[in-house]
Amino acid sequence: MPKLFYLFFIALFLSLQTNSQEFLVKGKVLDASSKQPLEATTIYAESIQDSTLITYTISKQDGIFELEGKTSLKEVNLYFSFNGYKSLVKKITLKSQMDLGSVELEEQAQELKGVQVVGERVPVTIKQDTLEFNADSFKTRPDATVEDVLKKLPGVEVDSDGKITVNGKEVSQVLVNGQVFFSNDPKVATKSLPKEIISKIQIMDTKTKTQEFTGEAGDGETKTINLTIKEDKNNGYLGRMAAGYGTDDRYQGNGLLNYFNGQERISVIAGSNNINNSGFSFDEIYDMVGNTSGGVSFSNSGDFRVGDLSFGFGQGITTASNLGASYANQKKDKFEVNGNYFFSYSDSFNDEKTSRENILPDSRFFTDTETNFTGSTNSNQGSANLEFDIDKTLRISVDPSFNVSRTNSANNRNTISSDEQGNAINSNSAQTLEDGFQRRFSNELTLFKKLDTLGRYVRVSFSNENRLNSNLRNFNSIRNTFGDNPREDILDQRTSTDIDNDTYSAEITYRQPLAKELFLDFGYEYENNQQNNTRSVFDFDNSLGTYTNFNQLQSSDFRFSNIQQTPSLSIRHNNKKFRFGVTLNYKLTNLKNQDDLQNTSFQKSYENMLFSANANYALGENKRLSLWSNSRLNVPTINQLQPVPNINDPLNIIVGNPNLSPSVANQTYLNYNDYNWKERTGLYVYVGANLEKDRVSSITTTNEDLLRTTTYTNVNGNYNLDGGFSYSKQIKKDSTYTLKYSFNPYMGYRKNVGFTNGSRLETTTLSLNPRASITFNYREILELEPEYRISYSDTKYNLEALDDINFTSHNFGLKATAYWPENVIWGNDITYSYNGNVGPGFDKDALFWNMSLGVQMLQKKVTLKVLAYDLLNQNINTRRTVGDDYIQDFQGTVLQRYFMFSASFKFDQFGGKNDKKSDVYYYN
Repeated sequence: MPKLFYLFFIALFLSLQTNSQEFLVKGKVLDASSKQPLEATTIYAESIQDSTLITYTISKQDGIFELEGKTSLKEVNLYFSFNGYKSLVKKITLKSQMDLGSVELEEQAQELKGVQVVGERVPVTIKQDTLEFNADSFKTRPDATVEDVLKKLPGVEVDSDGKITVNGKEVSQVLVNGQVFFSNDPKVATKSLPKEIISKIQIMDTKTKTQEFTGEAGDGETKTINLTIKEDKNNGYLGRMAAGYGTDDRYQGNGLLNYFNGQERISVIAGSNNINNSGFSFDEIYDMVGNTSGGVSFSNSGDFRVGDLSFGFGQGITTASNLGASYANQKKDKFEVNGNYFFSYSDSFNDEKTSRENILPDSRFFTDTETNFTGSTNSNQGSANLEFDIDKTLRISVDPSFNVSRTNSANNRNTISSDEQGNAINSNSAQTLEDGFQRRFSNELTLFKKLDTLGRYVRVSFSNENRLNSNLRNFNSIRNTFGDNPREDILDQRTSTDIDNDTYSAEITYRQPLAKELFLDFGYEYENNQQNNTRSVFDFDNSLGTYTNFNQLQSSDFRFSNIQQTPSLSIRHNNKKFRFGVTLNYKLTNLKNQDDLQNTSFQKSYENMLFSANANYALGENKRLSLWSNSRLNVPTINQLQPVPNINDPLNIIVGNPNLSPSVANQTYLNYNDYNWKERTGLYVYVGANLEKDRVSSITTTNEDLLRTTTYTNVNGNYNLDGGFSYSKQIKKDSTYTLKYSFNPYMGYRKNVGFTNGSRLETTTLSLNPRASITFNYREILELEPEYRISYSDTKYNLEALDDINFTSHNFGLKATAYWPENVIWGNDITYSYNGNVGPGFDKDALFWNMSLGVQMLQKKVTLKVLAYDLLNQNINTRRTVGDDYIQDFQGTVLQRYFMFSASFKFDQFGGKNDKKSDVYYYN
């Protein structure tokens, strides 16, 4: 099938070239009065008849431009636009090559009256460090979402999970009119808002709050997208509702209501479903296909996340309901406020089986496990961001958040272990019942004060995080050991755990300018973390029939303290061409633990010099080289330090080590970014390394009955190396078709050092993951999106008795959407996967196919749809993982075939229409 598809695609592509001609228009853009070149002028060509965008380019530093394109039109309108200047348009007859010479633009000194004006839609504008796209310049189907138009933008990639990258840099947040939309998760805005209400799409480097206040540039590691609402759509409301019901009692219902009043916005969102769907997608064709991780699920996909908000347990199939509201408002130089609240309820169930090959220095043994899990959660979560400008030099920011949730679950687990000859050595049958309550409140108060206009400022912040976790757990286990001395061990316990975890911190930063673009920062941070943990374990008393026998060995009552003080010194340089920063942190750490029940205590002090550095250098037009490096301190967790036995798994008892030292991870990344406006090509290359000193590693010993005991120690010699690149190119012919293809290979090399049965175990793993994809759109009637990924893994061991392991998996996907005949939408989402080397009893491959057929009615306000999910009934949840001392095959519960009928409804009402035009002069 893939071969036939590509042959068809190539033939179609070649047939579309026959009636078009290539053209090249050259020239130089100048200021009309000073005759100075105008860099970053937008030059674009549109059809005269319907103003369809043909092609565009940006002038270079010397004002020179080259506009290349391919069209069947003989005459076009050629536009010149530069911020602060009167726009200009020329009607030209196309030739293979044309030189317009000097093109002069006049400054926009004042608003002109009595002049004929036309609507102007500049496709792309560069404003300092912001790249701005006009949404209407990029043609999509009428009912498209923001995500659909993002896929049209040069240099922008949107993968099957909705993750957005711009020239290789991940988009960390999507704002609406400069404000958070429900959460920082980009998918909430891109999947729910329609393209028709969006005016501009602005792409910029993500900034910290300090950088926003001082006007500094972002470090460029991540991107932010800001969506500006059209003026005539910024006063009114927009609504979306959808509901569906299908076979096997599958259902989904969701709704979204947005009210816009200038800078004020109120949003309400609600949903309920049992198909592992977040309920935040309002795509007309693919919004009710559940969470399948791109077709076939390779991970437990029973939960979903919206920014920091999570729903479900992350296992199997989840029935989830949620209700949320969001509010945002701002007034320039006065305040900016936004907040959200969510209530959610979920039920999850999951049946899974694993088969693990455990690697010992001189032998191997096997464990086969089957589990049955059910659980429910309900939670109330909310957050806010409040900023107030007292005057032009003082800003106060408050960021509170809270989460209150309750959970209960039941888990049945059956495990059997056998030797290399297949003889059963031990088995364990366990049942766990848990009820939990969690509460978290956090807040950060920050004061920014500018001390002068040269860049001197002071920043003071106070933050707290208060957590409470209470849990009641019933655990019943029967462990059988076979062989010459068979025995049976029974555990029947009730454990009550109460954990109070409070963290308070204060931080101050002072900036001293050394030169115009050179600054020195002095900082100090104090953090105090206090944890009170009471764990009471009671064994079942058969004579009384109650849990009254207190188990002191497994119980604990400790107070853990972690106090860190960090003075820092930074030097920073900021300008358009070259930016760098170097920071030294001297971190003093004091750990203290006192367990009154176990009568144990320890106290540790550490001193570490840490650093971070970043540099960003502009090599030329749209070319940048970036370097980022830092060192990070990882303090051992209390579970790794506390010497109290943990018998959650009776076949593997875990005991902490109070003598652990913190680890220090040193990371360095170098990347090169180049986007060619003329060629519509994007290139992103990166290499990185991560070396960890004193990494906390587990040590497991296995006795002759295959019963394990695990503790922890510090080891050296661990590192990761990775690298790759991303190349993309876009080809466009008038409104006939667009073609966009990308190639993204990745390579990683990892070395892990650990121990198995007292022997040092070193593993090295080479990973190769190339990916290629194409997006082809023909007249907004047919869109084809093929994608191919391959994953190769090769693991080697230092012990001669252990064989090397390598396996390969393949994934081919094709999303095909047809919008013909009119008002009919036919969608197909096909994925074929092959998992190499999984063990016997696990499915190796599957062909996963979703199909949807929809009809739009009532001026496309209503869509009726029939969906076939997993049409061939082959969806699986199988994967193989390789650890330091094991190989494991996994298969879990996953959604399988169902059919669903659904209806969606759109309702909008906007007022206060204010259709502003721009002054555009015509020349022939």
